[in-house]
Amino acid sequence: MIDKLFIIEGDGNNPHRNLALEAVLLKRLQPGECYLYLWQNKHTVVIGRNQNALAECHVQQLEQDGGFLARRLSGGGAVYHDLGNLNFTIIMNTEDFDVEKQTCVILKAVQLQGLQAEKNGRNDLTVEGKKFSGHAYYHHAGRSYHHGTVMMNVDMSQLPKYLNVSPLKLRAKGVQSVQSRVCNLMDLNPQISVAAMKESLREAFCQVYGLPVGELELTEADRDFWRSEEAKMSAPEWLYGEAKVLDFSKEMRFDWGTVRMDYTLSGDKQSVRELQLWTDGLEAEFLQEVPGLLQGCSMERDAILARLSMSDEANPRIADDIAAMLLPA
Repeated sequence: MIDKLFIIEGDGNNPHRNLALEAVLLKRLQPGECYLYLWQNKHTVVIGRNQNALAECHVQQLEQDGGFLARRLSGGGAVYHDLGNLNFTIIMNTEDFDVEKQTCVILKAVQLQGLQAEKNGRNDLTVEGKKFSGHAYYHHAGRSYHHGTVMMNVDMSQLPKYLNVSPLKLRAKGVQSVQSRVCNLMDLNPQISVAAMKESLREAFCQVYGLPVGELELTEADRDFWRSEEAKMSAPEWLYGEAKVLDFSKEMRFDWGTVRMDYTLSGDKQSVRELQLWTDGLEAEFLQEVPGLLQGCSMERDAILARLSMSDEANPRIADDIAAMLLPA
């Protein structure tokens, strides 16, 4: 049960440092506590936990323009951040995790700014049918967070310059371009500012949870861990992973996300020799385990499902789709 609220604001615009602070806050969380962390990144593409950086982002162009590539712990898709965007993270113990309640904080904050927002789809918030906020979730060791964007005045011209959106995803959404399905709140209410939205989020956080809010002080141990996490978040191994050229490749769109599998079979084609999986699916922990679970697995549906069920995070619906995708038609 939540009985203490705290608000934390990022101390800069570096995405690796900001994402590292999420990990710090998750680690130091105590029973009964809930944190609202507000932060902004400058000129950044953030990709999901299981995405292929080079497939989702025009990395060379981004770096030439002085931008940052970052990878978060949660699933979901690639997003562009600049200082016209405000990020939020709501952190609590998993037993207190309630997507509807957490989402209500954001909806109420937008309402306090004179706009009517609603949840639409698996992880989007919209105003007048256009997305201004995308969400993702992370769970680890009994602690969880729910984070996302609030697009205030993002430079939309940068989206196609740096993001490479899968045609499968765009077709599924029924639109022709990434710009056509997103909007800035300032386009709808020019009086809104980042500072005003921060105050609205603070007020909504208190209203939804019915508690006063305090300011969180970091310890020296927290700061040491923060530095180590920032180094990890900025390392090429974390940002790019290891993409290999394998014999077969398939890409499909499901209601839980877009997935691409690259794989090589044994000489007799009866088992999986090696497999890579790239996806914007929100079930990041389970999807990350899939390649290891399927290595050496027989190319039979029951065998594939049995392997995937070995995960503590197993999702039967996703497992069915992966099995169907991997097996010959």
